Amino acid sequence: MKVLLKEDVINVGYAGEVHDVSDGYGRNFLLPQGKAVMASPGMMKQAVVWRRKAEAKREELRAEYEALSKRIEEVTLTFTARAGETGKLYGSVTTTQIADDLNELLGTDIDRRKVGIEPLRQLGEHQVVVRLSGEFQPELTVIIENEAGEIEPAIEVPEYEEVVVVETVEPEAEETDEADE
Repeated sequence: MKVLLKEDVINVGYAGEVHDVSDGYGRNFLLPQGKAVMASPGMMKQAVVWRRKAEAKREELRAEYEALSKRIEEVTLTFTARAGETGKLYGSVTTTQIADDLNELLGTDIDRRKVGIEPLRQLGEHQVVVRLSGEFQPELTVIIENEAGEIEPAIEVPEYEEVVVVETVEPEAEETDEADE
């Protein structure tokens, strides 16, 4: 099914473009949601208008993300948590906590699913990525300190080098058919 996109659709295309999508996807999602219309010669004339509007909207969003990226990169969040002597936290600092503090500090509404990948479970300084879009992924600094205000563990855990054991196999003596004769 050929459809003309009325707005940008992730993993399909940009507004004003004609794309061939599966019948079910077009009939059950794109058309009822108003994200696309059936591609016809009459609609192709309107595509130019939709394309211009979408480009202006993308440019505005790009400028907004660029300004927000600069603000996020300057942010340093500090969390206090209980930790063991090795610096491992008894709990964790979750992406929800980071997103909530970031939103409160900047006055934004960034979704927690766009902040970081997994919870932080170690004392110290961490770089956490915020995925605003494919082009803009700024990193903010998160410092996790224990209740005494220290970010270093009380006991250093030695790092062990990985040892690779290689066995050598002695080649066996070759048996020949001549010795049997």
